[in-house]
Amino acid sequence: MKKAYTALLFVILTTFSTAYGTDVPYLTGRVNDNAQILSENTRKSLTDTLKEHEDRTTNQIVILTMPSLEGESIEDFANKVFNEWKLGQKDKNNGILIVIVPEERKMRIEVGYGLEGTLTDLQSGQIIRNIMAPRFSEGDFDGGITDGTLAVISILNGNELPESPALYDTADTSVQSDISGFENPDMSITMRILLGAFIFGIIGLFTIIGILTPGVGWFLYLFLIPFWAMFPIVIVGTKGALICLITYLILFPATKLFLKKSPWYKQAKNDLRTKGKASIGGFVVTSGSSGGSWSSGSSSSGSSSSGGGFSGGGGSSGGGGASGRW
Repeated sequence: MKKAYTALLFVILTTFSTAYGTDVPYLTGRVNDNAQILSENTRKSLTDTLKEHEDRTTNQIVILTMPSLEGESIEDFANKVFNEWKLGQKDKNNGILIVIVPEERKMRIEVGYGLEGTLTDLQSGQIIRNIMAPRFSEGDFDGGITDGTLAVISILNGNELPESPALYDTADTSVQSDISGFENPDMSITMRILLGAFIFGIIGLFTIIGILTPGVGWFLYLFLIPFWAMFPIVIVGTKGALICLITYLILFPATKLFLKKSPWYKQAKNDLRTKGKASIGGFVVTSGSSGGSWSSGSSSSGSSSSGGGFSGGGGSSGGGGASGRW
Protein backbone atom coordinates (compact mmCIF):
# COMPACT_ATOMS: atom_id res chain seq x y z
CA MET A 1 0.00 0.00 0.00
CA LYS A 2 2.85 2.38 0.82
CA LYS A 3 4.45 1.74 -2.57
CA ALA A 4 1.18 2.55 -4.32
CA TYR A 5 0.79 5.86 -2.48
CA THR A 6 4.43 6.78 -3.13
CA ALA A 7 4.04 6.04 -6.84
CA LEU A 8 0.82 8.08 -7.02
CA LEU A 9 2.48 11.03 -5.28
CA PHE A 10 5.42 10.89 -7.71
CA VAL A 11 3.14 10.85 -10.76
CA ILE A 12 1.05 13.79 -9.52
CA LEU A 13 4.10 15.85 -8.59
CA THR A 14 5.63 15.18 -12.00
CA THR A 15 2.42 16.28 -13.71
CA PHE A 16 2.26 19.50 -11.72
CA SER A 17 5.91 20.36 -12.34
CA THR A 18 5.47 19.80 -16.08
CA ALA A 19 2.28 21.85 -16.34
CA TYR A 20 3.37 24.78 -14.20
CA GLY A 21 7.13 24.83 -14.63
CA THR A 22 9.34 27.50 -16.16
CA ASP A 23 12.79 26.36 -17.24
CA VAL A 24 15.62 27.50 -15.00
CA PRO A 25 17.95 29.73 -17.05
CA TYR A 26 21.71 29.34 -17.13
CA LEU A 27 23.62 31.11 -14.40
CA THR A 28 25.79 33.54 -16.39
CA GLY A 29 27.02 35.79 -13.60
CA ARG A 30 25.93 37.89 -10.64
CA VAL A 31 23.54 39.88 -12.85
CA ASN A 32 21.40 37.77 -15.23
CA ASP A 33 19.30 40.28 -17.18
CA ASN A 34 17.23 37.90 -19.31
CA ALA A 35 14.45 40.50 -19.65
CA GLN A 36 16.90 43.11 -20.96
CA ILE A 37 15.68 45.89 -18.67
CA LEU A 38 19.05 47.09 -17.36
CA SER A 39 21.57 49.35 -19.02
CA GLU A 40 25.07 48.08 -19.67
CA ASN A 41 26.51 50.53 -17.12
CA THR A 42 24.06 49.34 -14.43
CA ARG A 43 24.85 45.69 -15.10
CA LYS A 44 28.57 46.35 -14.77
CA SER A 45 28.19 48.52 -11.67
CA LEU A 46 25.96 45.95 -9.92
CA THR A 47 28.33 43.10 -10.84
CA ASP A 48 31.27 44.97 -9.33
CA THR A 49 29.30 45.83 -6.18
CA LEU A 50 28.10 42.27 -5.65
CA LYS A 51 31.58 40.84 -6.27
CA GLU A 52 33.11 43.21 -3.73
CA HIS A 53 30.47 42.25 -1.15
CA GLU A 54 30.97 38.52 -1.78
CA ASP A 55 34.77 38.80 -1.57
CA ARG A 56 34.43 40.63 1.75
CA THR A 57 31.67 38.58 3.42
CA THR A 58 31.19 35.38 1.31
CA ASN A 59 27.47 36.32 1.01
CA GLN A 60 26.45 35.56 -2.57
CA ILE A 61 23.79 37.88 -4.03
CA VAL A 62 22.52 37.25 -7.56
CA ILE A 63 20.04 39.25 -9.65
CA LEU A 64 17.76 37.62 -12.22
CA THR A 65 15.24 39.29 -14.54
CA MET A 66 12.77 37.21 -16.57
CA PRO A 67 10.24 38.55 -19.10
CA SER A 68 7.50 36.17 -17.87
CA LEU A 69 7.03 33.09 -15.72
CA GLU A 70 4.26 31.65 -17.95
CA GLY A 71 1.82 31.08 -15.11
CA GLU A 72 4.22 29.78 -12.47
CA SER A 73 4.18 31.55 -9.12
CA ILE A 74 7.22 33.70 -8.46
CA GLU A 75 7.72 32.01 -5.06
CA ASP A 76 8.03 28.55 -6.63
CA PHE A 77 10.20 29.82 -9.47
CA ALA A 78 12.60 31.77 -7.24
CA ASN A 79 13.02 28.84 -4.85
CA LYS A 80 13.60 26.45 -7.76
CA VAL A 81 16.22 28.73 -9.33
CA PHE A 82 17.92 29.37 -5.98
CA ASN A 83 18.33 25.69 -5.18
CA GLU A 84 19.38 24.67 -8.69
CA TRP A 85 21.96 27.45 -8.84
CA LYS A 86 22.97 26.57 -5.26
CA LEU A 87 23.56 30.17 -4.23
CA GLY A 88 25.68 30.85 -1.17
CA GLN A 89 28.32 28.76 0.56
CA LYS A 90 27.34 25.17 1.29
CA ASP A 91 28.28 25.37 4.96
CA LYS A 92 26.65 28.80 5.46
CA ASN A 93 23.65 28.85 3.06
CA ASN A 94 24.28 32.58 2.73
CA GLY A 95 22.84 33.26 -0.71
CA ILE A 96 20.22 35.79 -1.84
CA LEU A 97 18.34 35.86 -5.14
CA ILE A 98 16.55 39.00 -6.39
CA VAL A 99 14.03 38.18 -9.14
CA ILE A 100 12.18 40.75 -11.27
CA VAL A 101 9.51 39.83 -13.85
CA PRO A 102 8.58 43.05 -15.71
CA GLU A 103 5.76 41.71 -17.92
CA GLU A 104 3.92 40.39 -14.87
CA ARG A 105 5.00 43.28 -12.62
CA LYS A 106 6.26 40.86 -9.98
CA MET A 107 9.42 40.69 -7.92
CA ARG A 108 10.84 38.61 -5.10
CA ILE A 109 13.79 38.54 -2.74
CA GLU A 110 14.62 34.88 -1.96
CA VAL A 111 16.81 34.42 1.11
CA GLY A 112 19.00 31.42 1.95
CA TYR A 113 18.61 29.54 5.22
CA GLY A 114 21.72 31.06 6.74
CA LEU A 115 20.65 34.70 6.22
CA GLU A 116 16.98 34.45 7.24
CA GLY A 117 17.82 35.83 10.68
CA THR A 118 19.76 38.76 9.21
CA LEU A 119 17.50 39.70 6.31
CA THR A 120 14.03 38.87 7.60
CA ASP A 121 10.86 38.41 5.54
CA LEU A 122 9.58 41.71 6.92
CA GLN A 123 12.70 43.60 5.85
CA SER A 124 12.60 41.99 2.40
CA GLY A 125 8.99 43.14 2.05
CA GLN A 126 9.94 46.66 3.13
CA ILE A 127 12.67 46.86 0.50
CA ILE A 128 10.23 45.69 -2.16
CA ARG A 129 7.40 48.04 -1.18
CA ASN A 130 9.28 51.18 -0.28
CA ILE A 131 12.43 51.14 -2.37
CA MET A 132 11.97 49.02 -5.48
CA ALA A 133 8.25 49.27 -6.30
CA PRO A 134 8.10 53.11 -6.49
CA ARG A 135 11.02 53.18 -8.94
CA PHE A 136 9.55 50.38 -11.04
CA SER A 137 6.20 52.20 -11.21
CA GLU A 138 8.07 55.08 -12.84
CA GLY A 139 9.75 52.74 -15.32
CA ASP A 140 13.15 53.16 -13.63
CA PHE A 141 14.43 49.59 -13.46
CA ASP A 142 18.06 50.66 -13.22
CA GLY A 143 17.37 52.78 -10.14
CA GLY A 144 14.94 50.34 -8.51
CA ILE A 145 17.18 47.29 -8.81
CA THR A 146 20.29 49.23 -7.81
CA ASP A 147 18.66 50.82 -4.76
CA GLY A 148 17.04 47.53 -3.72
CA THR A 149 20.34 45.67 -4.01
CA LEU A 150 22.18 48.33 -2.01
CA ALA A 151 19.46 48.15 0.67
CA VAL A 152 19.94 44.37 0.92
CA ILE A 153 23.69 44.81 1.28
CA SER A 154 23.17 47.54 3.89
CA ILE A 155 21.06 45.22 6.06
CA LEU A 156 23.58 42.41 5.68
CA ASN A 157 26.21 44.87 6.89
CA GLY A 158 24.22 45.39 10.08
CA ASN A 159 22.36 48.62 9.25
CA GLU A 160 18.66 49.29 9.83
CA LEU A 161 16.04 50.35 7.29
CA PRO A 162 14.46 53.74 8.10
CA GLU A 163 10.98 53.68 9.61
CA SER A 164 8.22 54.92 7.30
CA PRO A 165 4.41 54.88 7.34
CA ALA A 166 4.60 53.30 3.90
CA LEU A 167 6.03 50.18 5.49
CA TYR A 168 2.58 49.29 6.68
CA ASP A 169 0.83 49.85 3.37
CA THR A 170 0.22 46.41 1.91
CA ALA A 171 -2.48 47.33 -0.60
CA ASP A 172 -0.56 46.29 -3.70
CA THR A 173 1.80 43.49 -2.75
CA SER A 174 1.53 39.74 -2.54
CA VAL A 175 2.91 39.85 1.03
CA GLN A 176 -0.35 41.35 2.31
CA SER A 177 -2.44 39.54 4.90
CA ASP A 178 -6.04 38.43 4.76
CA ILE A 179 -8.53 38.69 7.61
CA SER A 180 -7.06 35.65 9.33
CA GLY A 181 -3.60 37.19 9.49
CA PHE A 182 -2.08 34.64 7.11
CA GLU A 183 0.18 35.73 4.27
CA ASN A 184 -1.42 35.39 0.84
CA PRO A 185 0.84 33.45 -1.52
CA ASP A 186 1.01 34.94 -5.00
CA MET A 187 -1.62 32.76 -6.72
CA SER A 188 -5.32 32.85 -7.47
CA ILE A 189 -7.86 31.59 -4.93
CA THR A 190 -8.84 28.78 -7.33
CA MET A 191 -5.26 27.59 -7.59
CA ARG A 192 -4.85 27.76 -3.81
CA ILE A 193 -7.98 25.62 -3.27
CA LEU A 194 -6.94 22.99 -5.83
CA LEU A 195 -3.35 22.84 -4.67
CA GLY A 196 -4.48 22.85 -1.04
CA ALA A 197 -6.76 19.87 -1.66
CA PHE A 198 -3.85 18.02 -3.23
CA ILE A 199 -1.26 18.84 -0.56
CA PHE A 200 -3.46 18.39 2.50
CA GLY A 201 -5.08 15.33 0.94
CA ILE A 202 -1.73 13.54 0.56
CA ILE A 203 -0.11 14.45 3.87
CA GLY A 204 -3.48 14.16 5.63
CA LEU A 205 -3.89 10.60 4.36
CA PHE A 206 -0.49 9.53 5.65
CA THR A 207 -1.19 11.34 8.92
CA ILE A 208 -4.38 9.30 9.42
CA ILE A 209 -2.53 6.09 8.57
CA GLY A 210 0.12 7.00 11.14
CA ILE A 211 -2.45 7.69 13.84
CA LEU A 212 -4.34 4.45 13.26
CA THR A 213 -1.33 2.15 12.87
CA PRO A 214 0.48 0.78 15.95
CA GLY A 215 4.26 0.79 15.91
CA VAL A 216 5.15 2.29 12.53
CA GLY A 217 2.75 5.16 13.24
CA TRP A 218 5.38 6.90 15.37
CA PHE A 219 7.85 6.65 12.51
CA LEU A 220 5.30 8.36 10.26
CA TYR A 221 4.84 11.05 12.92
CA LEU A 222 8.52 11.99 12.69
CA PHE A 223 8.65 11.45 8.92
CA LEU A 224 5.78 13.87 8.22
CA ILE A 225 7.10 16.77 10.35
CA PRO A 226 9.07 18.44 7.51
CA PHE A 227 6.11 17.99 5.14
CA TRP A 228 3.72 19.72 7.58
CA ALA A 229 6.35 22.43 8.09
CA MET A 230 6.96 23.29 4.41
CA PHE A 231 4.06 22.24 2.15
CA PRO A 232 1.35 24.44 3.78
CA ILE A 233 3.48 27.56 3.10
CA VAL A 234 2.36 27.44 -0.54
CA ILE A 235 -1.30 27.66 0.53
CA VAL A 236 -1.48 29.68 3.76
CA GLY A 237 1.91 31.40 4.00
CA THR A 238 4.55 31.10 6.72
CA LYS A 239 2.32 32.01 9.68
CA GLY A 240 -0.38 29.60 8.60
CA ALA A 241 2.20 26.86 8.04
CA LEU A 242 3.56 27.39 11.57
CA ILE A 243 0.06 26.99 13.01
CA CYS A 244 -0.47 23.83 10.93
CA LEU A 245 2.83 22.39 12.17
CA ILE A 246 2.12 23.15 15.84
CA THR A 247 -1.38 21.67 15.51
CA TYR A 248 0.06 18.53 13.94
CA LEU A 249 2.78 18.16 16.58
CA ILE A 250 0.18 18.32 19.37
CA LEU A 251 -2.87 16.55 17.93
CA PHE A 252 -1.10 13.57 16.34
CA PRO A 253 0.37 12.13 19.56
CA ALA A 254 -2.65 13.20 21.62
CA THR A 255 -5.06 11.40 19.27
CA LYS A 256 -2.81 8.36 19.01
CA LEU A 257 -2.51 8.05 22.79
CA PHE A 258 -6.29 8.41 23.13
CA LEU A 259 -6.96 5.68 20.55
CA LYS A 260 -4.35 3.46 22.19
CA LYS A 261 -6.92 2.63 24.88
CA SER A 262 -9.57 1.45 22.40
CA PRO A 263 -10.18 -2.32 22.03
CA TRP A 264 -9.60 -2.43 18.25
CA TYR A 265 -6.26 -0.64 18.60
CA LYS A 266 -5.12 -3.12 21.26
CA GLN A 267 -6.28 -5.98 19.03
CA ALA A 268 -4.40 -4.59 16.03
CA LYS A 269 -1.25 -4.17 18.12
CA ASN A 270 -1.55 -7.74 19.40
CA ASP A 271 -2.13 -9.10 15.87
CA LEU A 272 0.96 -7.33 14.58
CA ARG A 273 3.02 -8.78 17.40
CA THR A 274 1.69 -12.35 17.17
CA LYS A 275 0.62 -12.74 13.52
CA GLY A 276 2.80 -10.16 11.80
CA LYS A 277 -0.22 -8.40 10.26
CA ALA A 278 -3.43 -6.68 11.27
CA SER A 279 -6.58 -5.36 9.59
CA ILE A 280 -7.27 -1.67 10.22
CA GLY A 281 -10.23 -0.01 8.55
CA GLY A 282 -10.26 -2.57 5.76
CA PHE A 283 -6.51 -2.25 5.11
CA VAL A 284 -4.02 -4.94 5.99
CA VAL A 285 -0.88 -3.67 7.71
CA THR A 286 2.17 -5.90 8.08
CA SER A 287 5.07 -5.63 10.49
CA GLY A 288 7.60 -7.14 8.08
CA SER A 289 10.50 -5.09 6.76
CA SER A 290 9.91 -5.78 3.07
CA GLY A 291 8.15 -3.03 1.23
CA GLY A 292 8.26 -0.83 4.26
CA SER A 293 11.02 1.50 3.35
CA TRP A 294 10.63 5.14 2.40
CA SER A 295 12.80 6.97 -0.11
CA SER A 296 13.10 10.33 -1.77
CA GLY A 297 13.01 10.09 -5.53
CA SER A 298 14.63 13.43 -6.15
CA SER A 299 17.89 13.47 -8.01
CA SER A 300 20.44 16.21 -7.49
CA SER A 301 22.06 17.95 -10.38
CA GLY A 302 24.84 20.44 -10.07
CA SER A 303 24.33 23.89 -11.54
CA SER A 304 26.63 24.61 -14.43
CA SER A 305 27.34 28.17 -15.37
CA SER A 306 29.15 30.20 -17.91
CA GLY A 307 30.55 33.69 -17.81
CA GLY A 308 33.98 33.59 -16.25
CA GLY A 309 33.41 30.49 -14.14
CA PHE A 310 30.90 32.10 -11.76
CA SER A 311 28.76 29.55 -9.96
CA GLY A 312 26.88 28.93 -6.76
CA GLY A 313 28.69 27.58 -3.75
CA GLY A 314 26.28 24.83 -2.72
CA GLY A 315 23.80 26.82 -0.62
CA SER A 316 20.05 26.32 -0.39
CA SER A 317 16.83 28.13 0.49
CA GLY A 318 13.61 26.98 2.09
CA GLY A 319 11.40 29.76 0.79
CA GLY A 320 12.38 32.64 3.07
CA GLY A 321 12.01 36.16 1.73
CA ALA A 322 9.18 38.23 0.32
CA SER A 323 7.35 38.93 -2.92
CA GLY A 324 5.62 42.01 -4.27
CA ARG A 325 4.14 43.88 -7.24
CA TRP A 326 4.29 47.38 -8.62
